[in-house]
Amino acid sequence: MATTTSPSPGPVLSTRALNRATLARQLLLRRTPMSAKHAVEHLVGLQAQNTKPPYVALAARLDGFRPEELSGLLESREAARIVTLRSTLHLHTADDVLRLRPLVQPAREREVQLFRKGLAGVDLERLAGLTRTLVEERPRTPKEIREALLGHWPDADPLALTVAARCLLPLVQVTPRGLWGRSGQVALTTAEAWLGRETEPAATATPATADATVLRYLAAFGPASVKDMQTWSGLTRRREAFERLRPRLLTFRDESGTELFDLPDAPRPDADTPAPPRFLPEFDNLLLSHADRTRVVPPEYKDRTWKGNQAYRTFLVDGFLAGIWHLDETKGGTATVTVQLFGTLTREQRAAVAEEAERTLTTLAYDVDAVRFGAFAP
Repeated sequence: MATTTSPSPGPVLSTRALNRATLARQLLLRRTPMSAKHAVEHLVGLQAQNTKPPYVALAARLDGFRPEELSGLLESREAARIVTLRSTLHLHTADDVLRLRPLVQPAREREVQLFRKGLAGVDLERLAGLTRTLVEERPRTPKEIREALLGHWPDADPLALTVAARCLLPLVQVTPRGLWGRSGQVALTTAEAWLGRETEPAATATPATADATVLRYLAAFGPASVKDMQTWSGLTRRREAFERLRPRLLTFRDESGTELFDLPDAPRPDADTPAPPRFLPEFDNLLLSHADRTRVVPPEYKDRTWKGNQAYRTFLVDGFLAGIWHLDETKGGTATVTVQLFGTLTREQRAAVAEEAERTLTTLAYDVDAVRFGAFAP
């Protein structure tokens, strides 16, 4: 990892100290009784490429969580699913949909440029206008959007047209997609049409907005470096915001010498604070939001959470990535959890992992038939 020289080097935080601080911010050291809406806001959104991960993410973090609570936020339009951070689908509160999408718009426009060959001759402003009219008339599937745009630009690359529409407009996935216990194909409309409010123009993504986002990132993922925040957001050139904020922040170093920033009053528990096992969904932001992931992912396990473009569900033991898990459901509503270990666990750790697996799945309304252990099979 590249080393950043700090103007005034701060104290060194060990990997375990960083781990415990991050787990505390992520609500993973102990479950909290906060509401689902408050948690989604605090975490600055939940990864939502698939429909179930946001529910699993909150089951690991909230005391008394019920899937119907998060589902209700989507149904009442207090939350929505939209492409934001790192060009991936996230579940955000309605307020954050309107705030964050303009902030990341420059990254979305850079993404369009990656497909410029397939968009030769396409008027992007006209494409955005046609798409807006189409999806605000009624929500449309990606196929419907693509076919309508091909009617205007038959020689364009179909994928490029779809990407351009998604990047140029704040398109949200409408319900019933994403609701607990229900299904539905992907259908899209604009955030403005779905939420009944205007998004902030990209021009209003001012330094104050950028600074506020840095502070929120540190509250949920700190202590962290500039590169960490850039990895989380998918944005570049964040150094200026950190420098503006430097007088308000504490600075530390990690064991490699990289400068880390943090909020003065944020929790930084002792490195020996117990960290119970936690079961996480695929794509959990805990594993994706730092340039240096060793605070959670031991270096020897860094390539074990993915196969191709598919992410595995993971679990933590003593605060660190310890394996992956699979869920086999039956028609009768029962489920078997298969835990694949990357290393070895003590008898007490295995018992705690099995107990946490049952608690997580019970929270998600499964009747757990068995928890089985095995070695990781790549």
